[in-house]
Amino acid sequence: MTELPLNDIIQGDCIEGMNALPESSVDLVFADPPYNLQLGGNLSRPDDSVVNGVTEEWDQFDTMDAYDLFTHDWLKAARRILKPNGSLWVIGSYHNIFRVGCVLQDQQFWIRNDIIWRKTNPMPNFRGTRFTNAHETLIWATKDEESRPTFNYDAMKMMNDGVQMRSDWTLPICTGRERLKKSNGEKAHPTQKPESLLHRVILATSNPGDVIVDPFFGTGTTGAVAKKLGRDFIGFEMEEDYIIHARRRIEKIETGEGLAIQVTESKRQAPRVPFGTLIERGLINPGTLLYSHDGKYSAQVRADGSLVCEKVKGSIHQVGAQLQEAASCNGWTFWHFRTPQGLTQIDALRGVIRAEMGAVAMG
Repeated sequence: MTELPLNDIIQGDCIEGMNALPESSVDLVFADPPYNLQLGGNLSRPDDSVVNGVTEEWDQFDTMDAYDLFTHDWLKAARRILKPNGSLWVIGSYHNIFRVGCVLQDQQFWIRNDIIWRKTNPMPNFRGTRFTNAHETLIWATKDEESRPTFNYDAMKMMNDGVQMRSDWTLPICTGRERLKKSNGEKAHPTQKPESLLHRVILATSNPGDVIVDPFFGTGTTGAVAKKLGRDFIGFEMEEDYIIHARRRIEKIETGEGLAIQVTESKRQAPRVPFGTLIERGLINPGTLLYSHDGKYSAQVRADGSLVCEKVKGSIHQVGAQLQEAASCNGWTFWHFRTPQGLTQIDALRGVIRAEMGAVAMG
């Protein structure tokens, strides 16, 4: 098997570069492709100063068909190298994101979310001919509907002060010290993305040690954030000047490791622990009474891990659901046991078992 060129920037065409990588070998692809902005003429501010837009040759395509073919080819290459449970992210503006989304679906990718990046400091619409373009769109997709990608839901919730993170992200554009500059003071790259945006993408849908590919590496925001978070990256970039800036930038960053890059674990990804294990381990004894949080319901534990409450018998989930006349019930959070401090969820005991399992796995 061909070794992956980890933590390297490869100069050249990204389609050829990705096609040279092993099939199903990377965990995450983040793509910031040309937007095909189709800018006509110079754009000026009210004081007649010129706005530096995206005029580079790499963003120019002769026709929409040419852009669609380019999109098809790089997405096909990205799909081949993506693991079955990997994630693909692509960002764009109204100029291109709908066309990209169409090609994604044509290639049988499964769209998980679209994210609106709402810019806190967007460029105004100087001509006053349309609404200020204050957002960009990211698409999160997997190879198919059956894929089971990494999604660090609880980590994202923790980042959002304990509230479920939404699909609209309010973040500033890249400015200040983060914006890379040439020796003459001009922007090193016209569309450099903020690290805060990549921090969310990488933290949400990858794990330490995962491999991230960026087909349009630019000045290396993906690589910089990947290194900080203890992930490996592979970048493809055509322009030598961008590569020089990216290398200098990434070389200054220390690789994240240890506890610093660990995140709040998702309960869905935690090891399965049957309720019966608590009885086998003596954490709950047969005959123990369990209670709902308000004390309205109670049930007795039996030796096989089932509960009984008068005529109702079954698992911790089944009995909880029947007593409430509900379609389902999470018995781990519904049932409590008595302690000197009061009622405590039985889920706390499951946490004890999981902590022990984690310690064994590490040691």
